[in-house]
Amino acid sequence: MKPLLICTALLLAGCAPRLQPSFNKDIQPSATDFGPHGDFMEWWYVSGYLPEQKLAFHWAEFKVAPPEIPTDVFFSHIAVTDLNTGKVTFIEKNASPNPWTGKASFPPLKLRDGEWTFEQVGNSYKLNAGPLALQFVPQKPPVIHPPGYSGVPELTGAMYYQSITRLGLSGTINNQPVQGVAWLDHQWGGMQAGKQARWDWMSVHMQGGDDLMLYRVTTMDGQPVQTFGSIVDKEGKARAATNVSMTPGRTWTSATGRQYVLSWQVKADEFDLNVNAVNDPQELLSYGTRVAYWEGPIQAQGTWQGQSATGQGMMELVAGALQR
Repeated sequence: MKPLLICTALLLAGCAPRLQPSFNKDIQPSATDFGPHGDFMEWWYVSGYLPEQKLAFHWAEFKVAPPEIPTDVFFSHIAVTDLNTGKVTFIEKNASPNPWTGKASFPPLKLRDGEWTFEQVGNSYKLNAGPLALQFVPQKPPVIHPPGYSGVPELTGAMYYQSITRLGLSGTINNQPVQGVAWLDHQWGGMQAGKQARWDWMSVHMQGGDDLMLYRVTTMDGQPVQTFGSIVDKEGKARAATNVSMTPGRTWTSATGRQYVLSWQVKADEFDLNVNAVNDPQELLSYGTRVAYWEGPIQAQGTWQGQSATGQGMMELVAGALQR
């Protein structure tokens, strides 16, 4: 749910452009089109929890197209968690000193922000960015999460939502050899100026081979607006989960005084899972997008299709804007 990091910062800063949203909910995007598009906002995101190496990471590339500026603006983030020590390393490239160093092209997909690159090479993807030197091989085809987008078009604006939910991962993180499973997201679309919301989001690789994406939209004071889940089965087919709920449990207060919900009971007709953060102190303060958020690894345990099940993945919780 990365768009909200930039959306919230722009809105609360009072500099959201007065755009008509480019999103059209009647248009179903192609599952194989990884952009770039001409929309106001677009982003690509890769994450992975690697329990055998006791590491977790995420990388994100944002492309924003403000109408007042004749070229796209790029932002990039990397976070790496060493679960042996609990240390979280956060690196970002932002609008200072030069936001115009980024480039995006397709096909094949090629993203560049300075020396950081993410490229499609045949049927695989390569990421070389800071401490990350990784290769990803899809284990499932790309999907469009139903109904084709995330968010509430009339309330929050909406983004087309595409994923490869399971990729084999190999390479190095901080020169340490790693292997495991990763998740790739891609979203693009518009926003409605003046509409503010928060997102709670998680991705889970279930042990049996299914994958789960969940998100909850709330108002800035915490009132639920939308809860949604998408299940991608072993064959790579996506369908909406039915009767989805996300019930907050344990909270954690960061050193900055912000609170994050780090345990959840997530339920639908298809599953009943307890989701828990692996490492509490995962707050990230992005001074490029001016947003505070929590992002880190999670574990899930409960039932899936009526059978005992476990899973693992990543979670993102947006707390709000940083002040100048």
